Amino acid sequence: MGLIEAVCISTEKGAVKKAVRHISLRPDWGIEGDAHAGNWHRQVSILSGESIDRMRIKMPELDHGMFAENIVTRGIDLSRLIVGDSLLVSDDIVLEITQIGKECHNSGCAIQSTTGECIMPKEGLFCRVVRGGMIEAGMVIRMKAD
Repeated sequence: MGLIEAVCISTEKGAVKKAVRHISLRPDWGIEGDAHAGNWHRQVSILSGESIDRMRIKMPELDHGMFAENIVTRGIDLSRLIVGDSLLVSDDIVLEITQIGKECHNSGCAIQSTTGECIMPKEGLFCRVVRGGMIEAGMVIRMKAD
């Protein structure tokens, strides 16, 4: 079991996401107001706060959303999840894992150019919204038991 550390959105694809107070998730659509919402398999992106912490050793100025993540978690081992697994947020919201990792835009992102490594291709998770609702920092997130 872990916690939601931050939630982020962007209104344009390819742009850095900004931390916001809360996000509203709609089933089979994604996050209201986010550029990546739509009827496809990558409606929501998730990254662990621990992964971001590792990158902050090289780039202390990193902020939430700079890896284009929508949800930052803390205290849950996202590396244990596989495609088809589900996450449960606050006993109401269900996110199904649809993809693990993705390629950086173009020949690599600015973070990869600066640090020599980008974590999204290996550690980022992508989900579709099965059951929606409102998410904000501090909410509990855990793997959903079938």
